[in-house]
Amino acid sequence: MDKGTLIEFRLHGERRLAVAECPDGKKNWKVTDEQGLSHSIPPRQLSYEVKGATYKPSEIALFKKEIQPYLDPSSLEVAWEFLVEENQSVEPAEMAQLLFSDQTPAQCYAAYYLLSEDKLYFKQKGDRYEPRSAVMVAELKHQQEVEKQRQQEWQEFLERVQHRLCGKLVEWQSSDRVRIEALERVAVLGDEASHRAPALETLAALKRPETPQGAFQLLVDLGQWTVHENLSLRRSQTPTHFSTKVLDVAQSCLNSPPPDPDTNRLDLTHLKVYTIDDESTQEIDDGLSLEYLEDGRERLWVHIADPTRLLSPGDDLDLEARRRSTTLYLPTGMIPMFPPELATGPMSLVQGRICYALSFGIILDETGGVREYTIHPSSIKPTYRLTYEDVDEMLHLDLRTEPEISAIAQWAKRRQTWRLSQGAISISMPEAIIKVHEDDITIDVMEDSPSRHLVAEMMILAGEVAARYGQTHSLALPFRHQPQPELPSDEELILLPAGPVRACAIRRCMPRSEMSITPARHASLGLDTYTQVTSPIRRYTDLLAHFQLKAHLRGDPLPFSAEQMQELVMSVSAAVKEATSVERQTQRYWGLEYLRRHTNEVWQALVLRWLREDDNLGLILLEELGLELAWRFPRSVTLGERLEIKVSYADPRKDEIHFQELVAQPAQHAAH
Repeated sequence: MDKGTLIEFRLHGERRLAVAECPDGKKNWKVTDEQGLSHSIPPRQLSYEVKGATYKPSEIALFKKEIQPYLDPSSLEVAWEFLVEENQSVEPAEMAQLLFSDQTPAQCYAAYYLLSEDKLYFKQKGDRYEPRSAVMVAELKHQQEVEKQRQQEWQEFLERVQHRLCGKLVEWQSSDRVRIEALERVAVLGDEASHRAPALETLAALKRPETPQGAFQLLVDLGQWTVHENLSLRRSQTPTHFSTKVLDVAQSCLNSPPPDPDTNRLDLTHLKVYTIDDESTQEIDDGLSLEYLEDGRERLWVHIADPTRLLSPGDDLDLEARRRSTTLYLPTGMIPMFPPELATGPMSLVQGRICYALSFGIILDETGGVREYTIHPSSIKPTYRLTYEDVDEMLHLDLRTEPEISAIAQWAKRRQTWRLSQGAISISMPEAIIKVHEDDITIDVMEDSPSRHLVAEMMILAGEVAARYGQTHSLALPFRHQPQPELPSDEELILLPAGPVRACAIRRCMPRSEMSITPARHASLGLDTYTQVTSPIRRYTDLLAHFQLKAHLRGDPLPFSAEQMQELVMSVSAAVKEATSVERQTQRYWGLEYLRRHTNEVWQALVLRWLREDDNLGLILLEELGLELAWRFPRSVTLGERLEIKVSYADPRKDEIHFQELVAQPAQHAAH
């Protein structure tokens, strides 16, 4: 290379023109750019050498001006069309001749510049440039168009985001969903989220934290989510909406119900039927009757809604219910197992209408044990829709006009006494019922009452009878069983205060109930065999039991083999476990949110049990609310001690709450 040669080199990826001055060491050249700055250039940094003339640094600007008219990228396409046909490669000087019909230093450099900038028509091989195939060029053009479209959509998305953040209404485009859903995934799953790039790109562009919290807050600010968005529900596999297909099937069922497979239904429309539920209950799946027999005996009837009248194993409604496995009851509302139009309509036991049921007729002996039973698909006509409060009042007033209610209550008491004699374990703990309506939170405490005992005993009775029938006829049913617990001794229990503290000590010893197709003892119920059949609109395992029982009663083949039933029980159990976790976490979130909003309230806290006594960490019960919460006590306390406390800090999103005690009583007085 001679002094005065104009060269191109790259500095941090940027093109620079400079004039060669002299060698610098063994390999480098000292060059001067148009700013008069000196550089030492190694050979690898040299990208082009302008041949045919020498220059001074002051002439670089003029050279750059000279090449400008030739830098039209579209001219390459014409050259490419010719060269690809000839399958011929070129070097910059040859391209200059092809493009400009001359090979001046400026034209040769311009040809090199166009070739080195081109990402479409040519690829470099050594000092030469080969034309890409027509197929490859078409693919690259498509990719460029896609990228151009992506960039345009990205800029338009950012504009819509900025408008929304300024409080303006925007109409989100279908292309925006990819980015919004990516933000949702990051907010819900954090680092475990797939396809996080669009979310992180959005957060970075808006200078927001690239974290789950940052994504959550952006979604709230955009009005996509509320500040109380249920993340535990979003993390679960629980579907929150029904597909159009399922809704269409439901509507078809409403318009033209399928033929009833049970043509020999027992007509029980003459019986007085009571349904007893909470006032807000819409899916009414059980009713009770008392029949006076000619021989003076009394027959109890437990009528269970018969949704299998409207569906068949494996059809769209059945598969949807199987996927959901259970109705979710959340403070913000329920997520039903069946479309509401069906669940609250023809599937429910609606007052005054002729309804389809699976009815269990049971005669008990004097002690409360089952003497006789019969099971029938039936037709009934619910007479009264009552609330638990209605029934409690009726029992309290001992209404002569409804002697059946008092009689059923008496049988329920005998049943409970009989079950206790069989080893049943009764645990009574207050339970919080949290409801959220238009951001207003209410908490009621569900206490034991005669009406709730009555209904619970009748449902357990139906479950025992269904399980007995299944066991007698070797049916594969989802039987529930519970291992025998190792309870604290009477001496240990007597040392604990009666009520919630003692009940809590028993509760923590109770093993989980399990489900299998083999009947076994249910320890806490005191039954040798048991299955749940009383909520087929709300629990899929109850629906499975109905399918099997009704098929056997008709004399039809069972819809599910033992192997199929075992598989279904296992998969449904997993889904129910997840749903239960969502219910528990959602309940806790709104409990903490309620306490966060009532930091000035003084609460009565009962010390229930120790979690880690050496750390002074225990479980307290806020008696007015039925909420159980962990607290590290600031002083020594005893089980059963009552404390007056206030909330000092609560953050439901972080699942954190701290309390302070108002007046610390000396420990020796607390035991009295």
